[in-house]
Amino acid sequence: MTRVWKWNRPVTVREVLEDLQQERSIAYTTVMTVLDNLHQKGWVRREAEGRAYRYEAVSTRAAYAAALMNDAWSQSDNPAAALIAFFGMMSEEQRQALRDAIRIAQGPETPEPQNPRSQNPDSARNPDAAPEPDER
Repeated sequence: MTRVWKWNRPVTVREVLEDLQQERSIAYTTVMTVLDNLHQKGWVRREAEGRAYRYEAVSTRAAYAAALMNDAWSQSDNPAAALIAFFGMMSEEQRQALRDAIRIAQGPETPEPQNPRSQNPDSARNPDAAPEPDER
């Protein structure tokens, strides 16, 4: 999966093979079998191109990592304790990334409701000024 995510586009067995062979010797059939297994498990989709297939990741690496974390967390008998232990393992950079992610997930902050007196220009200048009567 790492190679498929790295390319970030549909890839052939040959492309993955050539990429892997820069680091170690590996057989074409091994790469073909692994990609076929990934397809059967639903991690990649494939489309025929001539006599070969092009394989593409079904989800992003980030989504896959999130699913793994969610699965591990949901299997805990004490999710709060699991989170505390997990946070304790994090580096400061990871904790900052977590704070940033929480801020993004929560969305834009909504402005606090204004005090009705602050909408009356007289009350801003004179806090003892009576509020404007309702016009009905």
